[in-house]
Amino acid sequence: MKGLGYLLKEGVRNVWNNRMMSVASIGVLVSCLIITGAAVLLSLNVNNVVDSIGKENQVTVFLNDDVTELQAVMEIGPEIRKVDNVSECEFYSKEQAMEKLRSELGNLFNELQGDNNPLPHAFHVTMVDLSQYEQTAENIKAVKGVYKISDRSEVANRLTSLNSLVTHIGLWLVLILGIISLFIISNAIRMTMYSRRFEISIMKSVGATNWFIRIPFVIEGLVLGVISGLISSGVIAFFYEGMIVAVQYIIPFAEIPYSQVAFKMTLSFVIMGMFVGALGAAISIGRYLKMEGGEILGW
Repeated sequence: MKGLGYLLKEGVRNVWNNRMMSVASIGVLVSCLIITGAAVLLSLNVNNVVDSIGKENQVTVFLNDDVTELQAVMEIGPEIRKVDNVSECEFYSKEQAMEKLRSELGNLFNELQGDNNPLPHAFHVTMVDLSQYEQTAENIKAVKGVYKISDRSEVANRLTSLNSLVTHIGLWLVLILGIISLFIISNAIRMTMYSRRFEISIMKSVGATNWFIRIPFVIEGLVLGVISGLISSGVIAFFYEGMIVAVQYIIPFAEIPYSQVAFKMTLSFVIMGMFVGALGAAISIGRYLKMEGGEILGW
């Protein structure tokens, strides 16, 4: 336990003793985490907009002319609700449809009253997943009494494609920026290790194990990662609302409140920072651990 405590103290002390390089490493990692976080938040907001549009994108299911309101409500409605991928099914009578037309077109449809109403009863149906539009539409058409469905397949396909595109772009940005962060932080820590190569050489010469040498550097990387994650989270939280307002000024949309994702974002930043910091340190120290004491100094 004393040995572990010593290694932990050494790791934390290294951050302060090499504060110039620590500040540089934190600055690089914070920058990459902020860009990554901004990309993730953008992806989440776009997906939220696409999902909200998809939920509002109802299809209208028209019934046969001979279907009565009682049959529609008691028989056909329950059958439609049983279809997979249907989340909502709201009855829309021919009288409601006529009133809507009358309110929109005024006197043009005054002659369409009472028994002269040619409009069919219908249902407004909302699907859970628009990517399954065609199969869901076919299943609804198979219900007895259904005449046809308003074709929204093109809209469904476009929304699905947009959602997929944004998700893939977000994932690639996170991956690319993660690799860049790892590369930069590894080089920053490698520079720190180069300045401390004499210390590493002495430890190797007196028989210190590779893990004994490695742990303080890994702990140093973890500490740098935690600090970077917390700073990044704070910066994103501070500027998020302002960025959203600026974008909404150009394109109005319903954003995701930062409070809704604050904990997950902070936790993700800290974990990502710790992972990159620790991995970068482990990679950087690896080449020195393969050498003997004199070789580290170039003797």
